[in-house]
Amino acid sequence: MKIAILGAGAWGTALAISLAARHEVHLWTRNPAQCAEMSEERANRRYLPGFPFPDAQRIELKLELALDQADLALAVVPTAGFRQVVRQMAELGAKMPLVWACKGFEVGTAKLPHQVVAEELGGKAQCGALYGPSFAQEVAQGLPTALTLASRDEPFAHAMALELHSPRLRVYSSPDVVGVEVGGAVKNVMAIAAGISDGMGYGYNARAALITRGLAEIGRLGVAMGGRPETFMGLTGAGDLILTCTGDLSRNRTVGLRLAQGQKLEAILAELGHIAEGVHSAREVLRLAESMNVEMPITHAVCQVLFEGMPPGMAVEGLLSREPKSEN
Repeated sequence: MKIAILGAGAWGTALAISLAARHEVHLWTRNPAQCAEMSEERANRRYLPGFPFPDAQRIELKLELALDQADLALAVVPTAGFRQVVRQMAELGAKMPLVWACKGFEVGTAKLPHQVVAEELGGKAQCGALYGPSFAQEVAQGLPTALTLASRDEPFAHAMALELHSPRLRVYSSPDVVGVEVGGAVKNVMAIAAGISDGMGYGYNARAALITRGLAEIGRLGVAMGGRPETFMGLTGAGDLILTCTGDLSRNRTVGLRLAQGQKLEAILAELGHIAEGVHSAREVLRLAESMNVEMPITHAVCQVLFEGMPPGMAVEGLLSREPKSEN
């Protein structure tokens, strides 16, 4: 099948490299300079250096060319740019199924990607979310990775999972779009907290406790929004959370580590050179939680550090000094 991958960051590039082994892949970027560089070098030196493109992979600057006769559009742009890309697809009259791999809540609306798609393409659009514990570098290397493709259209989720599945990129299906998206979005906020804890030198015990209580927060919000409890114990819940909170390749954990070292958020993000979705989602997650009366103390502490100037050590101490209660 022909797959149009929309977004040439690290994750979009990694998926393109992986999927080009079985499919015709067209990788789209809106940046003319990046397009020219990738076409000439046959690699994405800026976002995923060291991984040459397969011969079957093409680079496109014009969205209409990437989408032309595509059997599937796979959107891998930052959440902040997702609505614009979906709207462009609608304006071009694109009719192929859409799957997205961007994780987060839209800033200003606190909407999940499936809600954006419903507003821009209509509620009958054939679509789904591809999430799970996955670092781009390891997928590009061909290291074993497992993902979940979620869609309310269960036959579509199953069919697309089979199409994208390979021995090194295992793809499962799920009908729980909300649960999958909430897990993928909120784990980034928890990874910032884990990075702060590690950066403060609180050790493995504290990290394990934080991950566990972070999973409880994700589950509370996800169930309140209509997700299934069992989803949060799967790849897009516990799996993605564990990876992002412990892996050295995690951008969001890196943000937390550097905040704990006293660096300013603006400088961290500028030096990172990649999007750290947890920074953009944290405020929206907290706003949603408060509107739904869902208790999320870790998220609240992260927002205090990110946006209110609270020293990381004070935020952690605030969490530690909370009154003890029943775990469940």
